[in-house]
Order: sequence, then C-alpha cells, then structure tokens
Amino acid sequence: MKFIIAIIKPFKLDEVREALTAVGVAGMTVSEVKGFGRQKGQTEIYRGAEYSTNMLPKVKIEIAVSDEIAAQVVETIMETGSTDSIGDGKIFVFDLASATRIRTGETGDTAL
Repeated sequence: MKFIIAIIKPFKLDEVREALTAVGVAGMTVSEVKGFGRQKGQTEIYRGAEYSTNMLPKVKIEIAVSDEIAAQVVETIMETGSTDSIGDGKIFVFDLASATRIRTGETGDTAL
C-alpha cells in the first residue's frame, strides 16, 4: 500500500478529484493549506485579487491506495493538476505499513 500526499493549486481540486475517481480512488482527505516554494516573492492572482506574499493558498490531498494503482494515481494528479506554471505543487509517495477500517476491523487493502 502507498500513502500519497499531493499539494496542488486550489482551483484544480475538482478536476483532480474527478480524474482520481475515474481511476478507482474511493476516497481522499482534502485540507486547505498555505505554503511556499520556488514561487515565493512573486505576485499571484487568486480569486481575482493580486497580491505578493510568501504564503500562498494550496490544497493538500491525502490518499491511501493499493500498490497496483499508485503509479496511475501519481500520473493522474500530474496530468490534471498541472498548469505548466511555477507553483503547481508537489507529490509525495510513502510506503503505508497498515490500514484498518474502524467500523468493520478490515485491514490491509480491503480497508482502503
């Protein structure tokens, strides 16, 4: 199993979510976050307002998936989350030791 964390631009969330659902992702956790990378100090336009700041709004997506679809999930996020401009985000992939569904007690891939 893999645990995938993706940081993307907020306006790409719906497109990424729909694409991930199409490749078999059954659920995800989404958080609104702020951060910066190489684009720090640049002027950005967000929701019609122009501003310059080091902390830009982003969306963090957390997904637990089976090993079989992990590469496809990463590729899907890259394709649908990209705007071909600085600040598109990052994807991190971790090995996931275990997963347990609280309601049923299922473990491993069946808990996903």
